[in-house]
Order: sequence, then structure tokens, then C-alpha cells
Amino acid sequence: MSKSATKEGTARYAQKFSGHAADGHFRETQRLTLSSIGIGTYLGHPDEKTDAGYTVAAVAAVENGANVIDTAINYRFQRSERSIGAALQQLAGKGIGREEIVLCTKGGYLTPDGDMPADPNEYFFREYIQPGIFSAKDIAGGSHCMTPRFLKDQLGRSLKNLGVECVDVYYLHNPETQLGEISKEEFLNRVREAFTFLESAVEAGEIQYYGVATWNGFRHDARARDAMQLGEIAQIAQEIAGGRHRFRFVQLPFNLAMTEALTLGNQSLRGRERTVMEAANELDITLIASASLLQGQVARNLPGFVAEALGLQNDAERALQFVRSSPGITTALVGMSRVEHVKANARLIGVPPATAEDFSKLFSRGEGA
Repeated sequence: MSKSATKEGTARYAQKFSGHAADGHFRETQRLTLSSIGIGTYLGHPDEKTDAGYTVAAVAAVENGANVIDTAINYRFQRSERSIGAALQQLAGKGIGREEIVLCTKGGYLTPDGDMPADPNEYFFREYIQPGIFSAKDIAGGSHCMTPRFLKDQLGRSLKNLGVECVDVYYLHNPETQLGEISKEEFLNRVREAFTFLESAVEAGEIQYYGVATWNGFRHDARARDAMQLGEIAQIAQEIAGGRHRFRFVQLPFNLAMTEALTLGNQSLRGRERTVMEAANELDITLIASASLLQGQVARNLPGFVAEALGLQNDAERALQFVRSSPGITTALVGMSRVEHVKANARLIGVPPATAEDFSKLFSRGEGA
């Protein structure tokens, strides 16, 4: 039995939906087949009702043609990871194996376990500082750490929470958080140390690929304090592991209100200005979109020209269609904590992505609107 997603397993999964999924729903990248829509697990209360909701939703998503699952150790105080672990067990019982599912999680933020402790400082001191996992100087923004020792600890906890031996994509979570407090040079040194550890975790068979999950890092003007250059970061991976490096994924917000990855030339690569989508394509890095519906903010009251360009039944579908149809995005993540969310979003699995012509209409009409 495979302990991670495989080329054959994910291709077999896609084949199961050959009569239902539209052309273009499944995309091949990094020797895996990923669905154009994936389940996110960020929002919700840290309670048993939400735990159960995510488990049922994740099972339903995979059964309906979405094989990308995204979580993080700090989502709902580690409870989202555990909900996904329960879902993976249920799916295995239904004959859907680990090798068919692309499982992604993240590390970098300090998080309590299960709920907020009465004294968070005492909890983190006892759990992390006393055992020597991190020291106060390793923390940025009061909540972020990416030292090798901390990431090793967090990856171990994530594997246990998820009930797996290997995570397919392990993201360094919002590393740009650190740029508010340390110099660019020190930041790149910390990234190098983190990537060195992550390459060793690949060698150990605990992760298959790694990446960075960002919020502001690739959306801001290149001169912004928390802006990152994808070329610089990829170069670090290249220096550590050569062309075989496993830094192959970037997650960033992309939606109708946040189009910078497609429209803002904030990346410098080989002496030329590039958008993040262009830079990622040149560097063989797969882009995953987070916040596809921006927590529902772009799922209603869209301008009429969006409906004209994309068709479909409602604004939520149009907003999601925009993201999954973007030329540089492989998977659009959507938070789904209930089965009704899954059913609504899964309707698009049977709909082809927008054509390049329809997609470009959005921008020409948008500029004139």
C-alpha cells in the first residue's frame, strides 16, 4: 500500500470520473494528477460539530472528484488536520487509497493543541521552550517560527494528526511574516535552513514536495517590506539539492478581488519583469490558489460582465470558475466544512474551465466597465 500520492494512483482516480468530469478538470503536474478544485479547511470553530463537518465534507469532496485536500497544523488548533485524518480512514474503507489523494499541510505558526489553553505563554514554554525546540529569538511577530528544529517537531505532529507516513506537499506557512522583523539577508538565511531541513524530510520519505504558502509575499509591489522574489527562493532550493530539488509548489490568494498573480509584474527573473504566474511557469513551480471565494466576499453581487463572460448559474460558481480557469493556476481551493458546500462546488467538476477567449473578455470588459 502506498504511503503517498502516486502518478499511477492519481491518474487512476481521475479515470474513475471520466464519464462525469469535464475535460480540463484534472491537471497533470509534478508527476501527479490534481483536481481543479480542492477542499480547504481553514474556517470554523474548534468544536466537535465542525470537526465532524469537515470529515464528512472531505469524504464527499473526494467521492465527487476533488482529490486535493489542504490543511495546516494551526487551523482550528490542530483539529482540521485530525478531521482530515478521520476522512482518510473513512475513504480507505470505501476503497479510495492514499495514493489517489494529494494531501497538503503547512507549518510555521505556533498553535495550541485542541483549544486555547488558559495560559498560552505557560503552554508554549512547557511544550517548546523548555525542551529546546525553539527559543524566544526564533519567534517573529509573536507567533511565527521556521527553524529546522521547530519544523521537524511540527511535521511530526502533522503526520500523527493526519494518520499518515508522508505528506504530499508541505508548505512553509506565510514565511513573509518574518520580514516585518528581520533583514532580507537574515530572512533568506532562515529560508535556506528551513529548505535544507525540508529536503532532508523528502529523503526520509516524510514529505514528497514542499513549498511556501503565502498571503502577502507574492501580491505586493516588489519594493514592499514583505515582498518575496520567487526566483531567489527557487535558487536557494537549487543550491541545496540541484535540479532534483522538491520546492515545486506555491500557494497564494487568487480571486476576482486579488488578481495580482496574473496581473502584477512584481517578479524579476533572469533580468526581466514577470508576474508570479509567468515566473512559476519558467521555474516549474505549481501554483495553488487559496481564498478562491475570499470567504464568500466575491461569491455575490458581481458585475454583469462577469456573468456575460463566464455564464453559469450564480456568482459563487462564476468566482470559482474564474480561479480554476486562470492559465497559471492548477487547483482552486475552497473552504468546505459541510456537505452542501461540496455539492454546490462539485457542480463545476462537470463544467469545462472557461476558454482563453472567455477569460480574456473579463479583463477587456473589466477595464472598460
